[in-house]
Amino acid sequence: MRSPSQPNGKPSASRTGSNAQEPNPSESSELKGARILLVEDSWHVGKAMKTLLRVLGADVAGPAATAADAEHLVAERTPDVAIVDINLREGELANDLIDRLHEQGIPVIVVTGYAVVSLPPGKAEAILQKPVSKERLLAILRPIIAQKMAR
Repeated sequence: MRSPSQPNGKPSASRTGSNAQEPNPSESSELKGARILLVEDSWHVGKAMKTLLRVLGADVAGPAATAADAEHLVAERTPDVAIVDINLREGELANDLIDRLHEQGIPVIVVTGYAVVSLPPGKAEAILQKPVSKERLLAILRPIIAQKMAR
């Protein structure tokens, strides 16, 4: 008798074992307690980023594909930090959203597929080019979250 397999032909997880493709959100406490707003219009990128952040212990709102969606999430619960793609759905730029987040004292990390992004100095904690590695993202997030948690 063959063991059950997933559509990709790989064996599925046993009933008692964990499935490496479905990470347990409590696997790491690297970002435990951090509230992160994720603003990303690409479904695949947003899903991957949210999964990574949750595996690291963060409470993630989003991904929001538009500035209006992001502002709705902020109104529900103020994040400790926002990770924002500069180019949103239907050509919308996130500059105004970044300004509003900055005015509210919410640190912003910009992620972009572009090599050059024009933002006034001080509006973003960092500008990261996609694809962003876990290590690079954590290097930027750790001090921001530590400072927020110390308050």
